[in-house]
Amino acid sequence: MKNKSILKHFVWIALFLFGFCTISCEDMLDKYPEDKVTPGTFYKNERDLRLATNQFYVEMVPVAASIYEDPGDIIIQTFLDEAISNQRLIPETGGGWTWSALRNINFYLEHSNQCNDEVSRTRYDAVARFFRALFYYQKVQRFGDVPWYDHVLGSNDPDLYKPRDSREIVMQHVMEDLDYAINNLPSEKSLYEITKWTAQALKSRVALFEGTFRKYHGISDYQKYLEACADVSKKFITESGYSITKTGNQPYKQLFANLNADETEIILARDYGRVLGFYHNVQGYEVSPGTANMGVTKRLIDSYLMKDGTRFTDKNNYKIMQFYDECQNRDPRLSQTIRTPGYVRDDGKKYLPEMGVAKTGYQLIKYDAGTAYDGYSKSENDIPIFRAAEVYLNFAEAKAELGTLTQSDLDISIGPIRERVGLPSINLEQANANPDPFLEAAETGYPNVDKGANKGVILEIRRERTIELVMEGFRYYDIMRWKEGKAFDQAFRGMYFPGPGEYDLDNDGIKDVYLYTGSNRQSSVATQQYQIGTDIILSEGDKGNVVVHSQIPRAWNEVKDYYYPIPSKDRILTNGALTQNPGWEDNLDF
Repeated sequence: MKNKSILKHFVWIALFLFGFCTISCEDMLDKYPEDKVTPGTFYKNERDLRLATNQFYVEMVPVAASIYEDPGDIIIQTFLDEAISNQRLIPETGGGWTWSALRNINFYLEHSNQCNDEVSRTRYDAVARFFRALFYYQKVQRFGDVPWYDHVLGSNDPDLYKPRDSREIVMQHVMEDLDYAINNLPSEKSLYEITKWTAQALKSRVALFEGTFRKYHGISDYQKYLEACADVSKKFITESGYSITKTGNQPYKQLFANLNADETEIILARDYGRVLGFYHNVQGYEVSPGTANMGVTKRLIDSYLMKDGTRFTDKNNYKIMQFYDECQNRDPRLSQTIRTPGYVRDDGKKYLPEMGVAKTGYQLIKYDAGTAYDGYSKSENDIPIFRAAEVYLNFAEAKAELGTLTQSDLDISIGPIRERVGLPSINLEQANANPDPFLEAAETGYPNVDKGANKGVILEIRRERTIELVMEGFRYYDIMRWKEGKAFDQAFRGMYFPGPGEYDLDNDGIKDVYLYTGSNRQSSVATQQYQIGTDIILSEGDKGNVVVHSQIPRAWNEVKDYYYPIPSKDRILTNGALTQNPGWEDNLDF
């Protein structure tokens, strides 16, 4: 599989460089050297169109770090994202307000008609329109209303100075592009290329985001997007041939550790490998003190159910339970996501959580392939971009938010996901009759959730999404669409320690962690030793949960913080035609 994609990756790089040559033609007075490829001599056959659209993969398929870093309230990094730490400023330029990828897509679409092969032209136009939909979806996520462009802008084009189009206009164009892609892309599975099923998965993702964002932010017509999500997701579930993989003794963990992505469930992956010379840094992110995150929060740990499907947070002492005890008899995905007692790598050695790396105490292992790495920056397992489980979750959530969810809907969506790890499916009647107080609470849950008859099951679907998709790049924008930004104001808590002393994290009779106060350090054989108040901060002084980033004042602003600001120079260039997002004051007089 890897060897087959070597040529494709070299082609992507070549096209990326070629794109600069062809797309900068306006700066050359429309004259091209006779020995160079020009738009007039290119775009003539299937090979040309394939080469031209390959550049979109390079520009727009997410890189690994943008997936596994997953900033939010459940994976806490060494340096908080500016949106989470309330330190965003209005930039003069940039800040995500970039349009070069769109220009490349529209440039291709304006020239592809030079190919007389209609079948090939239709297919690769569908690829281009898939990526245009992805481009605009991401812009709407970040900024809300944005200007819609379906053509290449020249230096004198008045549309350079146009105002933002409405969210509705842009999203309708996005849905049209996705429908075109679904109807015209091939249905054969392909791990590293866009297919009909990739387009269905993107439409499912886009429609769920738009529908729930509109619902929770009071924007009209949310139902039609949720209905579109439910419809396309159901078609994917019943027609695509993808399913929830159960390969291996730990199928959830193995799904992300594979050097070659699992075609049973993975719809589209980003290809990495030693032979290709393409690597990412997930190993360093998880185990290196210099680059690793601060760890996983107790909010996530407490969200995992017991292995029989009952709620961990129904236990009276769950808040003060120590690490070994809180890890027993839990949803198997917990031990396949973080280091738990008994965790063993391929070298046969046991590994405990390292608090010098993951300062909350909860250390990630998702994507750990268990192989020897040539340096922290050379992880080579494929990174899933779209997988079936997300579409299954989207289907259940859309139906629940619409109020049309049935038990049979849950059984074909949440059921297979939980069955993979031996958990029972969600029971619709029981979930709605007894909503989980932990998931309702402002400190640990979703206080803004729909207060209707489906409140309980919506909360359970959010639990499932949080656990199943952790470290896959969804959390920040899930919080945005649910209008739960205040979650970022809550304390980021980790393991619980009842006070100074020695702690045996895996209950093997050997002391692993020693905590002491002030000058009270005594002899200890523990390999990890920390001074309370200096090396480690506890929520109640000399006892409690580990707390990280407590020194950063965070105050989520419900008026402005669900969108990013428009760069000030772009507003100036349009003489104010581009309006600023609500709450962001750039002191411009228009």
